[in-house]
Amino acid sequence: MTFLNTVTIVASPRARAGKTLLARLLVDYHRQENRAFQAFDLNTGEDSLAQFLPGEVTVAGVANVQSQMALFDSLVSADDVAKIVDVGHEGFESFFGLAQKIGFFDEARKRSIAPVILFIISADRASTDAYASLRRRFPGATLAPVHNEMLGPGQHRDKYPTSGAAAALVRFPALAPGLRKFIEKPPFSFSDRDLANAKSIPLDVHIELQRWLRKMHIEFRELDLRVLLADLQSSLRL
Repeated sequence: MTFLNTVTIVASPRARAGKTLLARLLVDYHRQENRAFQAFDLNTGEDSLAQFLPGEVTVAGVANVQSQMALFDSLVSADDVAKIVDVGHEGFESFFGLAQKIGFFDEARKRSIAPVILFIISADRASTDAYASLRRRFPGATLAPVHNEMLGPGQHRDKYPTSGAAAALVRFPALAPGLRKFIEKPPFSFSDRDLANAKSIPLDVHIELQRWLRKMHIEFRELDLRVLLADLQSSLRL
């Protein structure tokens, strides 16, 4: 099997873990790589992915059969478009419960789409239990723990073993406090060519922001390469 593309699901059962920021960075990464992409927002409330990137994100949900079909049909469509899904903490169990029920991850792989779950880790029991549940329920998916350094040191990383041939810890570098106030008010796109002028960002802050973005892009590129390598190894064994 050769994977045509990926569905990357950003998730955590914890509120304010950094999921939407990570999804925003993924959108920016795909754009910088000149890839076609679709982003889906399953959040409710303020500062959602759709609010940060209006007109570029599909607001989705799993509250009824019609919305469920629309979302999952889009995710498994063989259109050579990378998919990004920002799963809000309120809909965490509903989304993954439905994904298990319909065999989403197996179906994606049958259609040459590599499913990847980026799970932002933390020390709380709800997160460790949710991660263990995902490992049991979706053994064929790439389940990569994400250490968000803004949540503090990662002494609890031993509770989050990777799952899947392409998985490895993804490092989410801490964002300097001086940068946060410029990027946390929607709308905001990291890909805005006139970003510094449009947001009145001082030059030194803009330089630091670009340095931080490069670090994140390296993490995403390494994940891409691991998915590709796992695909090649799987193909050689067939």
